[in-house]
Amino acid sequence: MTAIQAIVMAVLQGVSELFPISSLGHAVILPRLLNWGVDLKAPDWLAYLTVMHLGTAIALLIFFWRDWLNFGLSLFGFAGERSAADRRVFWLVVLATIPAVVVGSLFRKLLGDAFATPAIAAAFLIVNGFILYFGDRIGSDSIGGLDQLNWKGALAIGVAQCFALIPGISRSGATIATGVVAGLRHSESARFSFLMGTPIILAANVYEAPKLLKEGATLGPMAVLSGVVAGAVAYASLVFLMRWFRKHDFEALTPFAYYCWAAGAIFLAIITLT
Repeated sequence: MTAIQAIVMAVLQGVSELFPISSLGHAVILPRLLNWGVDLKAPDWLAYLTVMHLGTAIALLIFFWRDWLNFGLSLFGFAGERSAADRRVFWLVVLATIPAVVVGSLFRKLLGDAFATPAIAAAFLIVNGFILYFGDRIGSDSIGGLDQLNWKGALAIGVAQCFALIPGISRSGATIATGVVAGLRHSESARFSFLMGTPIILAANVYEAPKLLKEGATLGPMAVLSGVVAGAVAYASLVFLMRWFRKHDFEALTPFAYYCWAAGAIFLAIITLT
């Protein structure tokens, strides 16, 4: 992969991983549209994706460092009056990550092999648009904070995260939409989604990296470059998105739904006609 290709993919990863538009779907579709001739199942390509996801996870840790620090302090009773509240949110995050860990470990390869084709990813990108659109409509009156989220809502958000194993379905989109349906306002649902995404992305890297290296993948300068760029862009994306959700707490997902419908339809048309 050239430096230009690595940077393009890194920018795409940094934006699409956190914006509710499916990073995996775009990673499957873009090389096909640009005729890069990339083997989407090759160890080196998967290594690029893994490093870029690591950059994104680091950006999430940096952006939400206060939350993670408060979680750690609360577990030892050092967070003062907020200790109980922070500890409760932490355990909800843990609960919400369990479904994806279980489903991912059992079916990740099966789902990847079945759905990691550009045409199917484009079709599911359209499906993702409907998830965002109807999430906004069903949760139009949602104004709750994380202190009002119960274990059932957290578990539902965790189950929604499992669908992001299918290219075209956005992890952040599915979880934010489910959080809104569960009663959270958009900004709080986004915060919870990004918090629960951090351990999932890190765990995926820890799980996949040794396997890829064993299969002959190499982590050269281009892979490192892509990870750094993806992390920087992801941090900028977080700044934008959290401001967006705070200022647009009603129908905040709908513009992204329109994008998914348009992009999915255009991508699908180009792929099937060429």
